[in-house]
Amino acid sequence: MRTPRITALVCTAALAASLTACSGATRPPQGTTGGADFQVSPTSPAAKGPLSSFTWSLYAEPYTLDYALAYDYPPNTVLANVCEQLLRVTPDLRIEPGLAVKWTRPDPRTLVYTLRPGVKFHDGTVMTADDVVASLKRQMDPATGSPWGSAFKTVESIEKSGPLEVTIRLGKADALFHELLAASPGTVVSAASLAEEGKDYGTPAGELNCTGPYSLEKWAQGDSITLKKHPDYWDEKLTPKSEAVRFTFVEDAAARANAFLSGTADGGYMVPASSFAQLRGSGKGRLLFGPNTAAANLAVTDFKGTLGDLRVRKALSMALDRANIVKAAAGGVGVPAKAPAARGAWALVPEKTASLFDTLPEPVYDVAAAKKLIQEAGATGRKVTLATSSLSPEISVVANAVQAAGRQIGLDVELRPVSPDAYSSLFVDPAARDGLDLVITNGYDNTPDPLEFYQYLRTGDFGNYGSWSDAEYDLAFDRANTEYDPAKRTELTAKVQEIALAQLPVIPVYEAPYSVFLGKRVTGAPTGIAQLYYPWAATIGAAQS
Repeated sequence: MRTPRITALVCTAALAASLTACSGATRPPQGTTGGADFQVSPTSPAAKGPLSSFTWSLYAEPYTLDYALAYDYPPNTVLANVCEQLLRVTPDLRIEPGLAVKWTRPDPRTLVYTLRPGVKFHDGTVMTADDVVASLKRQMDPATGSPWGSAFKTVESIEKSGPLEVTIRLGKADALFHELLAASPGTVVSAASLAEEGKDYGTPAGELNCTGPYSLEKWAQGDSITLKKHPDYWDEKLTPKSEAVRFTFVEDAAARANAFLSGTADGGYMVPASSFAQLRGSGKGRLLFGPNTAAANLAVTDFKGTLGDLRVRKALSMALDRANIVKAAAGGVGVPAKAPAARGAWALVPEKTASLFDTLPEPVYDVAAAKKLIQEAGATGRKVTLATSSLSPEISVVANAVQAAGRQIGLDVELRPVSPDAYSSLFVDPAARDGLDLVITNGYDNTPDPLEFYQYLRTGDFGNYGSWSDAEYDLAFDRANTEYDPAKRTELTAKVQEIALAQLPVIPVYEAPYSVFLGKRVTGAPTGIAQLYYPWAATIGAAQS
């Protein structure tokens, strides 16, 4: 629940008509989308031929290409094609083998990973267990400063147990740790390159030596990042269809839409909702929607201030006109959020989604009752400071809606403008949040397990921006995380969800499908949030043979 951008799995054709029949929806309930018509699928039509290159638009320049520090959409969108993990999240939100060809759990506290043989780094050297050990241990080193460090909090040791085998021992059972090895925590890079690059690693001055279908050719800071095809890539199913990929950085939403329309960018993820109508009617390409595990939330960053009173948090939630926020912020393509973790995050055991998520009540909109709560709390006239930014129109829309809601119920909601670069810092630098009561976040799961989102609200977790602490919550989370059976774990996760909704350390706002624009010359891209770790660029090719 960490990133600033504000942006449903597809069923089989037989199930697609039923909202409760699968882990995500092709279309939200009637009357909840502001009139927008959209459908969700995990992939675009397959490529019909190769390309010499294509250009991809990012909404911001990556602040790093260091896998251990990558904690936002721009860096992970690039790295997904360059570096790989022990496990892999597929476009339809499944977890499958990646650089680890298999794994076993001899006991609840031991994991043994057998590595894929013959995998070559971009410099031609062969991946070994030593590379895996060095890559994973680096995230545990406080000197690295990895935001993913908390994922390793139960890890006691990571050891080479054979030339192509790594054994990890845990201090206690931890179901999420294994799953997160399909995301940044499981990234494997060349140990030799880490030692050689030192402080330059992941910067424009450094090099990357990974195993993905593309290698880093050039990072021209402030201009572009260029990747080139890795000729010795191990996965024949994902042999790149394009020889090169060029990433450009366009922060302004209107300018980004113009890049799509003019063809200076062939495509891009996280399309500004303010451009949906224009792009749909342009005839210049296709606007597609894919599976998403994200929800737009208001994360409380100061529990010692006005929002430390639960009545005030509940009142602010009740005063939000979510239906109109969906229309204005998401182009009508979305639904009011029922919980901090989105419906699409419940993909691990799809058959449980109907009973554990769909039965949740719709969020209450009652300004009069909210105003009464504010009065009971003695909070009338008290200040709440919310960060806003020009990073995306959605942030401004939500911020203005929160300010208007606060005024209606007697709160003084002050908007603090933050530059796009500084806004990203709010999620990695606690000092950047000083003086703030709320930030607008896009809380998403990297894996299809809903429990993953809720780990960020544990006492002391890096993603717990307001340092919220609740003993009952921590206990419920631990019970769920020590249950290795996915079906049983989702049942226990429902209790964690219940506490989060009762205490509101984050206030759910809305959820929407993932978005991607593809110009007329390209196709083949996965459409959903799995693109953060799946080598999506490898499948993009020519739309015409």
